[in-house]
Amino acid sequence: MEQQTLIKSPMDHGTPWRRMRKCVAAVLAASLSLSLFSPMTVRAQSAVYNPSGVQGAYLAQPGATGTAQDGSQGAGYGQSGSAYPNSGSSQTLTPTIIAAPADSQTPADATNKVTAPGTIPTPLYARSTSTPGQFELFARPPSPPNEFEEFVSKTLGRPLTRFGSTLLTGEARGFGTPPTTTVPPDYQLNPGDQLVIGVTGSVEASLRLVIDSDGRIFIPKIGSINVAGMRYGDLADALSRRFSQQYKQATLSVSIGHLHGLTVYVTGYAASPGAYTVSSLSTMVDAVLAAGGPTAGGSFRRIELRRNGQIVTDLDLYDLLLKGDKSHDAVLQNNDVLNIAPVGPEVAVTGSVNAEAIYEAKTGETLADVIRFAGGLNSLADDTRLIVSRLSDLDRAGSQTLTFAQARNFPAERGDILNILSLGNITRPQERQAILATIDGEVDRPGRYYLPPGSTLQDLLAKAGGLTSGAYVFGTNFARDSVRRQQQVSFDRAISDLELSAAAAPLSQLGGLEAATAGPRLQASLAVIDRLKERKPDGRLILNLTYGTSALPSGLALEDNDRIYIPPQPKTVGVFGAVYEPGSFLFTSPTKVSDYVKLAGGPQKIADRRQVFVVRANGSVLSTQQVHGLGNQPALAGDVVFVPVRTGSSFWDRLRDISTVVFQFGISAATLAILAKQ
Repeated sequence: MEQQTLIKSPMDHGTPWRRMRKCVAAVLAASLSLSLFSPMTVRAQSAVYNPSGVQGAYLAQPGATGTAQDGSQGAGYGQSGSAYPNSGSSQTLTPTIIAAPADSQTPADATNKVTAPGTIPTPLYARSTSTPGQFELFARPPSPPNEFEEFVSKTLGRPLTRFGSTLLTGEARGFGTPPTTTVPPDYQLNPGDQLVIGVTGSVEASLRLVIDSDGRIFIPKIGSINVAGMRYGDLADALSRRFSQQYKQATLSVSIGHLHGLTVYVTGYAASPGAYTVSSLSTMVDAVLAAGGPTAGGSFRRIELRRNGQIVTDLDLYDLLLKGDKSHDAVLQNNDVLNIAPVGPEVAVTGSVNAEAIYEAKTGETLADVIRFAGGLNSLADDTRLIVSRLSDLDRAGSQTLTFAQARNFPAERGDILNILSLGNITRPQERQAILATIDGEVDRPGRYYLPPGSTLQDLLAKAGGLTSGAYVFGTNFARDSVRRQQQVSFDRAISDLELSAAAAPLSQLGGLEAATAGPRLQASLAVIDRLKERKPDGRLILNLTYGTSALPSGLALEDNDRIYIPPQPKTVGVFGAVYEPGSFLFTSPTKVSDYVKLAGGPQKIADRRQVFVVRANGSVLSTQQVHGLGNQPALAGDVVFVPVRTGSSFWDRLRDISTVVFQFGISAATLAILAKQ
């Protein structure tokens, strides 16, 4: 079931945690039932801001409605309400990533009716992630970032959190021991535990006995039996021996009906230090989670268990999180004390690793160990270039470059920032690039071919079996990615200039009828510009070919992903634009351009005879500004002749030319030619 939520990126990036206090979102759901292990799905719709001054992400209270309104710092939701994580009860919430939209600074309406049943309002808390505009929701506010986290985030320009801070957040995870857990045989009985004893045979009885404060239970006609500290697995044999002294042929079954809770103390750098009542089966991890985990200044790797003044064990949470090793996760006893030490040396790991984060290092660990904590190098990592920025080098070299082999012997120090460079974003010299090229059309074996670096068009033709007898070489379409990217930059610049011209056009109107119609014309023109933005250059490379040639430029070096299409011999010439009968006409040679215009009925009265142009089959354009007497030029097979409408110098008329060419006839080369007039 999907819920929809409105969210706004925090304006103050220096404070990543925001408490959600007023509803600014509409949640669409018939019922919202969440368990401890079911993450809530929320999706950002618009930018919002809480007018009360608390910035962040919010969920709606059931029954709340409203409309966004302008606030002093953004758009806000007018209806008050409380954030909640679920329906029916105040449960905890699994962290959920939600995203803000691209237009996160614009006001937005929030008019969706909330139809969920009533709930007990519970605040939620949001924290920004390493992805801009995305947040995680929590039922309790984790500790704010420490100074090193803020330093790394400022250095990288994006948030980078400590490893484990989102995995072990107290109320965000249901790691507590459930009441139905099977009691293991090694469990040591404690005062307050309830025993269920069943007796059959020569005597029958069903007893529920609670171990008293002295560690004993009293059984009628048997007497007191000391069971405190006894293994649960040994209890049945011990009771059977006592029963056999009084009753012959009596069989016993023993189980635990209820476990008495333990009181343990979590101290040191815990999010919520204090005394906690936990299950008798609870371990160190359960108690640490109950206390909210380590603070931003607390260690994930040094958690001591003290019992009767002695250190029993030392827990490293990295063993659990990275290896699944719980060998040091000791079972707790009454009055145990857990002490979370201050955080050790921290190292930030970014780049081509499997888990970017800030990691805590122990004495003697190297940068290679820290990389292992980060999941190791990923598939694109360059193991010969590891950039280490060290606090001691800030005033000198600034950074050092290591290989992964050197990192094995390079001690990790507090404040290190390790960046593993990627091989995927490096453009190698053309002569070293392997080539995958596609050739279609009039060749003997069309398809995709792998070629070694430095291959030419002649090499590709040889693999494809050469040209067929029907190949129209002059019309070859050669598309290249690098050309397409260059065209896109130029096209985007032209569109940007066109938008500026459209916005400035009303300012240049002189009045009268033209001024009265400027508004509607502006809206229409902006709509056309939006459609123009959807057009994408094809990356065609214009080959300098002579009409009638039968050979392609054999020495042309290929690039990866080049695409070559060699068409068959065309049989038509197209005439479009301001003519009476636009269409395609059978090509005959020799015939002039003007002859085909006459076949189309000739130019209309609104035609601009001085701006006629021809798009050749090879992609080149001939215009009256380039060639004197264009109409007397011979037409070639595959030509497209365009007769534009007579225009003035106004922006609107030029824009109409562009829309006519692009959307009615789809001639990309002509579109670029007209854009060049702007």
